[in-house]
Amino acid sequence: MKRTSLTAYSSNLIAWTLLINLFTAGSAVADEQWQGVALGFMPPQTGLLGDMAGIKPILEENGFHYNLGYLSQVSYNAAGGYNHEPHAAYIDQFSLTFQQDLAALTGIPDAKIEGNIVNRNHDDSLTTRRLQDPRANISDISQESSGRGSVTRLGWLTFARTFNHQRLHWRIGMMNKVQDFDQIIPCDFQLLSQCGGKSAYALTWYNWNVHYWGTTLQYKLNDELTLKAGLMEQNPHKQERSQAWSGSTRGSKGLLVPVELELKTHVNALPGAYNLGLLFTNAGQQDLYRGKSGSTGADDPLGYRNHNRTWFFYGGLNQQLTRHGDDASRGLSTSWSIGVSDKRSNYLRLNVAASLRYHGLMDARPDDWIGFGASWIEISDDYRRDRQYRNQLQGVSDYSDPRYLPLPGHALNAELYYRVQATSWLQLQPGIQYWHRPGGFKETQDAWVTGLKTVVKF
Repeated sequence: MKRTSLTAYSSNLIAWTLLINLFTAGSAVADEQWQGVALGFMPPQTGLLGDMAGIKPILEENGFHYNLGYLSQVSYNAAGGYNHEPHAAYIDQFSLTFQQDLAALTGIPDAKIEGNIVNRNHDDSLTTRRLQDPRANISDISQESSGRGSVTRLGWLTFARTFNHQRLHWRIGMMNKVQDFDQIIPCDFQLLSQCGGKSAYALTWYNWNVHYWGTTLQYKLNDELTLKAGLMEQNPHKQERSQAWSGSTRGSKGLLVPVELELKTHVNALPGAYNLGLLFTNAGQQDLYRGKSGSTGADDPLGYRNHNRTWFFYGGLNQQLTRHGDDASRGLSTSWSIGVSDKRSNYLRLNVAASLRYHGLMDARPDDWIGFGASWIEISDDYRRDRQYRNQLQGVSDYSDPRYLPLPGHALNAELYYRVQATSWLQLQPGIQYWHRPGGFKETQDAWVTGLKTVVKF
């Protein structure tokens, strides 16, 4: 194993030891209320439209709550990458997330209807246009919200309620993983590998604006520890435009079974969030290298082997480290997350990310953020071996030959940002990204990317 890999796995072992100790040790301050502002979980702010001439308070009095927001992300290839021709890639989206309380109408405890609609535009990805060799699958995205076309989608529409004095929470309907799972780290960076946790790298369920049928349960084992589980359809066709609003299960390949432990506790009187998760599916997955006859799939007359089960492991932490004076909402926090896949069927074998973020570093700008994060990505050996063998079959070995399939290894990406809270409803976040071996290819020049993320709350 390469020295860099040993270093990465050693750091993972240390981090997991800390994580396990925190799960078993319990809270340092059990009776203190958990507040995650310094971890990136911000309380609601006044929007651009205010109370909409009194309309919003009326809606809320009748149990209807909503958030309407706008997001844009610009990335510019300042230097390096696969294609050096300058390009400023721009994408944006509008999102409406809403909730209708039903408890007063039905008498069912905490009953509610929850929904999400996303209008995504432009689909202009700097990663595919400039940063990475287009002859292989992407390993990271410079604008985390890019992809799946310019389209308006139903992100989710579900019914939820509680049992047993709010200890058990149940949800059912056309849902998305972000409603229940892997939500201890916010998506504040523009790099996808730094956006939230790593469970999306399973490539069997999807983030944010794609829905799929399912049901989930969350049970509070105690005031800090929650056990989560679900049963969902595994349907790759849900990403297609024709399925944007469909309630059909057409194209389903099997079932997804996620299980997660989430801990929200205090360490040294400072809040922290921790999780461990496992995602299992019985949906058929094609092997990346082996054939059905036992040899290589590339020249096997029966094609590539299929697996009727696969797994993905994820986990992470998000812990406040310091408090700024007497203000608990300001201070330094750190996050760390990992995703490990079944290398037989998932080309993204290992993803590890770590970050430092500070809320309110300067007294003159108490609501601003500064953050730095780095990500390590390793590609599956089976994916690499398959491409190497296919090159041999074609008799090509020159990287410049368009028939040649580049051989990915590992990549290291990093981002530094500063977020200006211009008003209660406007955030401006310039940043700079560094891509080492974009896509995992040593032949691709390291890249520098400048970006601007804009968030507007209405």
